[in-house]
Amino acid sequence: MSGPPALRLAGRATIGGGAIFGPLTLEAPAGAWTCLLGPSGVGKSTLLRLLAGLGDEVVFAGEVGADDGEALSGRVALMAQTDLLMPWLDVIANVTLGARLRGRTAQRVRALEVLDRVGLSSHAAKRPNGLSGGQRQRVALARTLMEDRPVVLLDEPFSALDARSRAMMQDLSADLLAGRTVLHVTHDTAEAARLGHHVLLMRDGGITSVPSPPAPIPRRYDAPETLDFQGRLLRMLMEPA
Repeated sequence: MSGPPALRLAGRATIGGGAIFGPLTLEAPAGAWTCLLGPSGVGKSTLLRLLAGLGDEVVFAGEVGADDGEALSGRVALMAQTDLLMPWLDVIANVTLGARLRGRTAQRVRALEVLDRVGLSSHAAKRPNGLSGGQRQRVALARTLMEDRPVVLLDEPFSALDARSRAMMQDLSADLLAGRTVLHVTHDTAEAARLGHHVLLMRDGGITSVPSPPAPIPRRYDAPETLDFQGRLLRMLMEPA
């Protein structure tokens, strides 16, 4: 895995002639976890898709890329809100799906190692319908780790989980994605308060950087500084744009 770059997107996006967002500027530092927080409908997921090279239906006027000048293509892994597991494949086949779609040999030994890291090595032969929601998201995380990209984009991947499973996935992801450039779209102030080395607040008026507590991530969910930061983020969200 090459060294993780910083990300930058600056410009305006439209679809069908209607504005989605902008003009705005987003910067995500290299090797850190940046949370992009904001209400529904401001264009957070569209911004993520543009960075992932998936925004073909969007007209974007501006610049998007990495600070090292190299193309982002081939250096980005995307973990979506839904696990996107193929129901007819077992866990290990789902984890190695990316390689097979690219016509490469699936690395079964490495896949088992990754599944062990997410605590699912004993479930490798199961189909998705035999897993809990939290387990399915751990499979999706394992698939993301198999891609071994320096940049990881997360589009609200834990939002459908119960509180306990969500906290466990946050802890696990913070550990396993450490050292990569992570841009995490979320609408959850508690999640941003726990995970963000950097937190960006996106509203109709643009993007604002919000200083985060110095405690390492994942921050304790009940620590005073985490709760204070969560409250501050929520107050900012409630203010008029």
